[in-house]
Amino acid sequence: METLPDCAGFLILYPFIKSLDQLIVLKKILLILFLVLLIVGGYCAWMIAGPTVHAPEKKYFYIPTGSSYASVRQKLLNQQIVSSPFWFDKTAKYAAFDEGVRAGRYEITEGMSNINLVRLLKAGRQSAVNLVITKLRTIDDLAGKISSNLEADSVETASFLYSNDSLAKFGVDTNTVMTLVIPNSYRFYWNTNVASVLKKLKNEKEKFWNDERKSQARNLGLTNSEVYTLASIVEEETNKADDKGKIASVYYNRINKGMRLAADPTIKFAMKNFGLKRIYHKYLTYPSPYNTYQNAGLPPGPICTPSIKTIDAVLHMPSTTYIFFVARSDFSGYSDFSDDYRQHLVYAKSYQQALDSLIKARQASQ
Repeated sequence: METLPDCAGFLILYPFIKSLDQLIVLKKILLILFLVLLIVGGYCAWMIAGPTVHAPEKKYFYIPTGSSYASVRQKLLNQQIVSSPFWFDKTAKYAAFDEGVRAGRYEITEGMSNINLVRLLKAGRQSAVNLVITKLRTIDDLAGKISSNLEADSVETASFLYSNDSLAKFGVDTNTVMTLVIPNSYRFYWNTNVASVLKKLKNEKEKFWNDERKSQARNLGLTNSEVYTLASIVEEETNKADDKGKIASVYYNRINKGMRLAADPTIKFAMKNFGLKRIYHKYLTYPSPYNTYQNAGLPPGPICTPSIKTIDAVLHMPSTTYIFFVARSDFSGYSDFSDDYRQHLVYAKSYQQALDSLIKARQASQ
């Protein structure tokens, strides 16, 4: 049998070899496409689910009430929390966040993903504000405390707190509104309005005035608000826990004897001059219902927000005959108490002499 030359065999296999080359080329193309898709997909996944979000300078991101999606998006860009509006938009659209925005204060952590950021904002998972209330004196102080920590505007807040119509549903007026405040730490959402703040304060006040405290107030012949007001004067008189009950007893005894309280801190409050170091005689005629040198009984409302310890010191005041007290001449912060005016004058003179000597010594050293 006649055989084909080697070249003839090659020609027979050529069509097959040619299609194999095409397959190899096709495989290379497919591999390249796969790698491209893998890279693109990885990039997309990174931009959506990767740690591309930056924490704001002060940790929290604020969305004011009534904000639109566009304004939130712009704020995120302005604060460089998100770097790509395109990928944020895509993520927001996917999660339907662009259809509804919820006001609040949100904690955004470094390295958060776009999807987690959108979920946080969409769900309205706010970080609560820890509002610590210690000693406040005036309505303006309370308005400032609220507006500096929450969204509420300072002017609108003050307007609400100075309106008896607004305060009526809380059982207080502009004189007694501060009795709603039991100094403590309160948690609020940033966008809580003033009415809701007062509602919570009122609820906490009602919890504070439990049956035991209300019974103690009744035994003294005082209302809860009167106890609070008396405690506010004691709060301004001393920082010494040992003296608070005794000072309360002085004023309580004066009330029961029909005497005027003649409490210096009420003059400071009436004049709204809390920096006064000494109460001179010329101040005692200042016209105000809070001037306890001119008006009998307790003032119409508290002159500060007393601590819980001070309120309880009033409720547990000792039974004394004290009518007078004056700061001790050793400047220890404690007071000397007496029920005799002549003895009181001795204590007062001793303190005045010590104070004059201290002032002279300071002047001489300057």
